[in-house]
Amino acid sequence: MNFEGKVVLVTGAGRGIGREIAVSFSSQGAYVAANDITPINLDQTIEQINAAGGVAKDFVTDISKKMPVQAMVAQILDQWGRIDILVNNAGVEPHAPLLELDAWDWQRTLDVNLSGAFYTIQTVAREMRAQGSGVIVNIASIAGRAHGLKDRSAYVASKMGLIGLTREAARELAADNIRVNAVCPGVIAMEMTADLRQDEAMVARWLEDIPQHRLGHPQDVAGIVMFLCSDAARYITGQAINVDGGKVMN
Repeated sequence: MNFEGKVVLVTGAGRGIGREIAVSFSSQGAYVAANDITPINLDQTIEQINAAGGVAKDFVTDISKKMPVQAMVAQILDQWGRIDILVNNAGVEPHAPLLELDAWDWQRTLDVNLSGAFYTIQTVAREMRAQGSGVIVNIASIAGRAHGLKDRSAYVASKMGLIGLTREAARELAADNIRVNAVCPGVIAMEMTADLRQDEAMVARWLEDIPQHRLGHPQDVAGIVMFLCSDAARYITGQAINVDGGKVMN
């Protein structure tokens, strides 16, 4: 998969899956607009890309608000003149029982995971329409499919909404030669799950439900994202693809 000269915007690129996606696209010749809200994490992503000879620029932006998203996209267009690929990866995952979940955590989760994706899709897709092509991939979760998660009501709701947004965006944007898909990871060994993975009994229960009997890695997600953004997937749109070792088969 060659993305030479393509401009790729990756949100939440400061660590974990987002960083791996940004680094992977850069390794295949793309210009990477790396977004995150945490500067120090984003600095590490940019350093890793630069050390490998890639080209990337950092965009520290809170994508949960429309005007900062519009300003970021304008800056990317000033830098490279176009955006060929958008990967919506930024996300938060508060842990709390439904009856104890703070209203701020509920709203912040929807603002980042769902509204943030809407703002970036809407803003970037307008540019893609003018270009005549584009690809969008949203990082959802198997939690938004048939597999809920205990004490994650805000996260589950946001990811189910993101899958729905993916399908409707795909339907509306197909005529503009813009494809939109979602990737739904299972349990991935990364920073966001580090605390949970300290519980050996919990990890053992996870593994019992995964036919491949292992946790995923950020590279597993980055690989399918790059496929969906390549010409090999030119007839795929409106899909939500599980990357979970076979845990959810639907």
